Amino acid sequence: MELLSDPNTWVAFFMLAALEIVLGIDNIIFISILVGRLPPERRDLGRRLGMGFAMVSRIALLFSLSWVMTLTSPLFTALGQEISGRDLILLGGGLFLLYKASHEIFMEVEAMESDEVKAGDKSLKTGSALFWGTIVQIGIVDIVFSLDSVITAVGMVDQIGVMVAAVIASVAVMMFAAKPIGDFVDKHPSIKVLALAFLTMVGTLLIAEAFDVHVPKAYVYVAMLFSLGVEVLNIRARAKRTALKQAR
Repeated sequence: MELLSDPNTWVAFFMLAALEIVLGIDNIIFISILVGRLPPERRDLGRRLGMGFAMVSRIALLFSLSWVMTLTSPLFTALGQEISGRDLILLGGGLFLLYKASHEIFMEVEAMESDEVKAGDKSLKTGSALFWGTIVQIGIVDIVFSLDSVITAVGMVDQIGVMVAAVIASVAVMMFAAKPIGDFVDKHPSIKVLALAFLTMVGTLLIAEAFDVHVPKAYVYVAMLFSLGVEVLNIRARAKRTALKQAR
């Protein structure tokens, strides 16, 4: 009870929860894009499982803090650069994110599927292979994103209970926001490509972090918000032109 009555505890909780939500934006976008490949009736389940996995992985890492902190210790040296377990995880996650985002951009912009391929893809979507494959991919990226958020949490708060509560609260907010974000991205292909470009930037940042080159995510978020604002204006302009044509 003393912990709950301490105003410093509540300040730390809200600051950490807000930070977890900000750090989870790229996670929400990635989940929304992958879930968009699923049949409509399975998207909500895939979204809930993805966000649930994000919460479980973060809490599991919080309860293994001693192991997490050992990941920052150098394992070996390559080309004069000390490489730790955290660096290897960030490097692998960044490369995976770059591959996945680039592949999705190709599928969205360039891929020309034949009727046979579309039919085969449609039959695949009715089974469980694509569904569980999507969940596995979400899980891989969740672990990468969770690692940095947990290390950030350890640097901000001492009490494990506060950290767990902040993670649960942030995932609850993200779960509420994931569906409208996913629906908006699916409805506007140009926004989807923009979101995928954002994920390639995040993947590049993860690779840079693996080599101890720190680039604040704020730069990426500002660029993304500016591009998103421009695209929203374009969407409104296209909608007005369509309305004028229909009125004539």
